[in-house]
Amino acid sequence: MASITKESNGRRTVQFVGTDGKRRSIRLGKVTQRAAESVKLRVELILSAAISGHALDDATARWLSELDQTMIDKLAAVGLAKPRESMTLSAFIEDYIAGRSDIKDRTTMRLREAGQKLMDCFGANKPLREFASDDGAKFRQWLLAKGLAENTVRRNCGRAKQFFRAAIHRKLVAENPFAELVSAVRGNPARMRFIDRETAAKVFEACPNAEWRLIFALSRFGGLRCPSETLSLKWSDIDWKNERVRVPSPKTEHIEGKESRMIPLFPELRPYLEEVRAQAKPDSEYVIMHYRSVRQNLSTQFERIVCRAGLEPWPKLFQNLRSTRETELMEDYPAHVVCAWIGNSEAVARKHYLQITDEHFAKAAGKVAETAPPQASALQNPVQQTAEQARTAPHAEMAEAPQTPLFPVFAELCELVHKCTVPLRGFEPRLTD
Repeated sequence: MASITKESNGRRTVQFVGTDGKRRSIRLGKVTQRAAESVKLRVELILSAAISGHALDDATARWLSELDQTMIDKLAAVGLAKPRESMTLSAFIEDYIAGRSDIKDRTTMRLREAGQKLMDCFGANKPLREFASDDGAKFRQWLLAKGLAENTVRRNCGRAKQFFRAAIHRKLVAENPFAELVSAVRGNPARMRFIDRETAAKVFEACPNAEWRLIFALSRFGGLRCPSETLSLKWSDIDWKNERVRVPSPKTEHIEGKESRMIPLFPELRPYLEEVRAQAKPDSEYVIMHYRSVRQNLSTQFERIVCRAGLEPWPKLFQNLRSTRETELMEDYPAHVVCAWIGNSEAVARKHYLQITDEHFAKAAGKVAETAPPQASALQNPVQQTAEQARTAPHAEMAEAPQTPLFPVFAELCELVHKCTVPLRGFEPRLTD
């Protein structure tokens, strides 16, 4: 039914007579005889199914589905396969996002933002098939030219890579032009800030209401991710009796055992929770009720609050609050305990969260911090744990610890030990005659 011809330059062609009686050719290029024989066999099976009116066998149907776009186009040109759909960039992005019912609303929003950047760079109507292998590098340079930070560029490149992986799976493109782009977010010490308690007190004073004070406290003193964990927290998650808080974690809930974590009901956090609870309606389910819409940008609102406090907004507004809290807790608790409370690994904590503070330098130099954070009202500056005396004052200034009356007695006995003599015999009891 079909035959293979070989040209002098090594190119092979499969020829056959179609169902309409016309002779047709499929030019394969420079391929091996074995590869040409495989195509010839599949062509014959497709023709046989078309002539007999039967469905394709499973192996041939799978072979067709796995072919790249170039080969599909050649088969479609001679009537042996249906042309694959050709989608524009905008149509594919919308179709992809609409089919992802498994992702969170904020993830959907981030995908839309990355998709819009792709369309702004390449044009919304650009066919997916027209993307070239160097378009990934062009997209990265375009993002950098917009003045975006390196980690923001990497995140957008990662989402572009995600789009085109799906396009390859659907056989819409043969390769991913973004596959070689680096998308892993890296640590940037220059964007880390330690938000001390004096600064926190100023922010509390500038917060417009009790819920905003609690939003800030949950990040600064609880180490919660904002907005995902803050907005997921329910009153039923707070165990007032045992002084613990269950923190739902939408970011890691797809990992077994990481759906939530337990943290202490820190004394700094309790006043803000109690204030909001006193104002909450009896049937309130969530702790934060007035800022739940995905259209509300808490970071933008928080930046205004920081400016209202007379401060300059620091980079990564909410993440640096978590970073500050984890750095604080590491001073008093083992690393594995702190990481369990914050919800990250020790490797991630070292790379992205832990900071070196001025207090570390002062302590290493044997000096006490010159100024202490000013005291504020109980609501603005919650009860702080009393620092250990050995950590805040030189040994000479420490009060002398009371002595137990028994200690001098035992000390006196110990002093007499060196005056005792030991007989010249072994430790074993002497044998009697």
